[in-house]
Amino acid sequence: MKYRSTRGAMAPLAFSDILLEGLAPDGGLALPESLPTISAATLESWRGLSYADLASEILSLFIDDIPKADLSRLTHAAYNADVFPGEQMVPLKPLGKGMSLLGLSEGPTLAFKDMAMQFLGQVFEYVLEKRQATLNILGATSGDTGSAAEYALRGKRGVSVFMLSPHGRMSEFQRAQMYSLQDANIHNIALKGVFDECQDIVKSLAGDLEFKSAYHLGAVNSINWARIAAQVVYYFWGWLRATSAPGQQVSFTVPSGNFGNILAGHIARQMGLPVRRLVLATNENNVLEEFFRTGIYRPRSAAQTHATSSPSMDISRASNFERFVFDLLDQDPARVRECWQQLALQGEFDLSHLLPLFESRYGFVAGVSSHQDRLATIKSVYDSSGVLIDPHTADGVKVGAAFVEEGIPMLVLETALPAKFGETILEAIGKPAPVPEHLQELASLPQRVHVMDCSTELVRNYLIEHAPR
Repeated sequence: MKYRSTRGAMAPLAFSDILLEGLAPDGGLALPESLPTISAATLESWRGLSYADLASEILSLFIDDIPKADLSRLTHAAYNADVFPGEQMVPLKPLGKGMSLLGLSEGPTLAFKDMAMQFLGQVFEYVLEKRQATLNILGATSGDTGSAAEYALRGKRGVSVFMLSPHGRMSEFQRAQMYSLQDANIHNIALKGVFDECQDIVKSLAGDLEFKSAYHLGAVNSINWARIAAQVVYYFWGWLRATSAPGQQVSFTVPSGNFGNILAGHIARQMGLPVRRLVLATNENNVLEEFFRTGIYRPRSAAQTHATSSPSMDISRASNFERFVFDLLDQDPARVRECWQQLALQGEFDLSHLLPLFESRYGFVAGVSSHQDRLATIKSVYDSSGVLIDPHTADGVKVGAAFVEEGIPMLVLETALPAKFGETILEAIGKPAPVPEHLQELASLPQRVHVMDCSTELVRNYLIEHAPR
């Protein structure tokens, strides 16, 4: 399988090449030249597989330059009881009223990002060792991507991580998870700005092809296709556990800021998974909800981006959204380029003439949740089911409830465990969230972070000084 760019100017590349490449050289995002399709018979044959075996089957459809036996070894290293120690690796947690949680937060950093990052850690090391190469990961995080990437890549041969985060805009627990790591290959950089500005710096340096080549820059954000491919797996896993017969439909609700998590659901649906609806849930930073309601994509400035109690979704420019627009525009890279040129010049683009297709062709609907909605939802779910959810998952439950249909299971993708957002949990239910025993001393550990002004040149200079070449 070969990969192309959403903007059309990248020569076809194999999976291992785009894995190390990150952002395409033309500024676009990598996608398969065509998606594999899954028959009902194949889907049924997967019902008894472990998560690691299911991941091997699905990822092998996207990865043909790594032998299947090696790929299976990588997925079993990523997905086992030592890494995801719960009773079930990805449990289904019933909430009542036709809704269940797809439990994606059983990993080392208590967030869904672990599901893809653990595989990335394995496959990066594998490919780099085969090529006798090194890679400097430059990423941006609004909370969970950073810790998941760092925990997956700490101590890995040939990889260093440089993670940008918005200073003061993550929860105390999220900061402690990242900044307490003392591994020599982990570098935390807190910028005095918002996540979108951190992401802009990543894209700017990745777009400087000479610098990118000289310092071997790669990506772990969801601009990296391997992240999306690994996330596709749990949509199939959830469907297999929520259904009992071929062709049964399931809907998914996804709290979304950067559009990567729900894009994986879109890919799964395009591959033939019987998905009725993909429900996108946003917080007060509702740029994506506005698009699916109006057809107009209008990102906001840093000053207009709210700091909320679901901070990992405090994003106004979704870096993965371009992949969906590529499909929406009949995979025409010229039209995609035109949209992003218009975005740069006018601050928005208008696809409202395609509005009827959003749900009829692609299954997308959307809704918004507020701080008060989060508090009420956390308390309501806890009181009715005994399940404690984090604020981002609460956004999903609140929005998803409006789209539940009789006879069609609604799976809400769990974002993180509530321990990561203790202040909001305390406000919602009057007591703090329980913290796993092995993490109870996290806040007291020494922290290592470099705080600097939000400047591309300052980050560039830091990389020049610290990045292995």
